[in-house]
Amino acid sequence: MDEAKWYVVHTYSGYEKKVKANIDKAIENRHLEDQILEVRVPMQEMFEVKNGVQKLTQKKLFPGYVLINMIMNDDTWYVVRNTRGVTGFVGPGSKPVPLSDEEMIPLGIGTAGASKPSQTAKPKVMVEYEPGDMIVVVAGAWEGTDGVITAVNPQKQTVTINVELFGRETPVEIGFLEIKKK
Repeated sequence: MDEAKWYVVHTYSGYEKKVKANIDKAIENRHLEDQILEVRVPMQEMFEVKNGVQKLTQKKLFPGYVLINMIMNDDTWYVVRNTRGVTGFVGPGSKPVPLSDEEMIPLGIGTAGASKPSQTAKPKVMVEYEPGDMIVVVAGAWEGTDGVITAVNPQKQTVTINVELFGRETPVEIGFLEIKKK
């Protein structure tokens, strides 16, 4: 018997969860539980900051894609490929290419059946701030200071604003959680 591998399916944007539900239903109806083992829409926890309020949300890791752990044969290919919302498998032409072990590790999906994502990754903070936005600092050394964002650094989770210091405009980095839009 062939070994199950992870494949990537391209979907219409915004239809990832619907495609997962449709494939899960097809697996049940056609009794393919032993051939299509798992369908997954990879999600990532992120902190979203709106008006200085931090909220934990789930965001799609790969919008427009669904991962499927399956044994590739004509039946499983047909079921997945003809699911409403699926535009095709990722791979050249009509030949799906399975993900390698190296590609699966960052997703927290091991090939030895470890299907839980890594719990060590910290959620990222997602914000609506853009250069040019007016903000007010609500915490820290610059509390009460108004400013205009000149740069946003998502990796460091900071924004840069210019403040007047000793009669000069001076750039200052401030954390996402210390500001809110004005």
